[in-house]
Amino acid sequence: MDNRNIVELIGYYGSDEIHACSAWTSTSREITEDKKKRIPALLTMLAQNGHHTPFEKSSLHFLVKTDIASHIHLLKHRIGVSINAESARYKELKEDSYYTPMDWPFEWVDELHKYTEQGLNLYHKCIDSLTSNYGVDRKRAKESARFFRPYNTQIVADVMFNFRSFAHFQELRNKPDAQLEIKDIAQKMLVEVANIEGKPFKHTLEAFKLIY
Repeated sequence: MDNRNIVELIGYYGSDEIHACSAWTSTSREITEDKKKRIPALLTMLAQNGHHTPFEKSSLHFLVKTDIASHIHLLKHRIGVSINAESARYKELKEDSYYTPMDWPFEWVDELHKYTEQGLNLYHKCIDSLTSNYGVDRKRAKESARFFRPYNTQIVADVMFNFRSFAHFQELRNKPDAQLEIKDIAQKMLVEVANIEGKPFKHTLEAFKLIY
């Protein structure tokens, strides 16, 4: 079983040039060859001096297969971030995937595996029993049986940042003292953005010191 959290960049809008044009709106948005050369220095000045509004003009759209605990971390980033995720209230989650920590010794990974499997089995049994044997409405059975699903079970989340919020997310979650699982997600997101063909955000990433 693949027990990793997985990040996929499924779309984006914007670029270094879009950020620069937004900043130049009050003067002239015309892009000349001379102004193109000035973009890296302009973006660095904006980022380092807290003039972050122009960076809101770009968006980054991800699909994330994440443990529920890390999903809660993502939900704390609500300004300039849009998140929708699989809901066990509306459907029975058939794919019983779950995360196991990469830094645990085998004996505790094995214990977590057994504990998680038991919880997931009870989740499905509870839905069937409540509806078949006790007359509980299926919607209520699904939403309440979620209590058997541990924090390490995985769901798929649709996450979109504007670039300003993405930079803030990276500053908080992609640092040494961040929780390992959310740091791993942040690092994977950063790699996806840095490796977009043509590197449209190269100078913006450098301006926020996310890459060097």
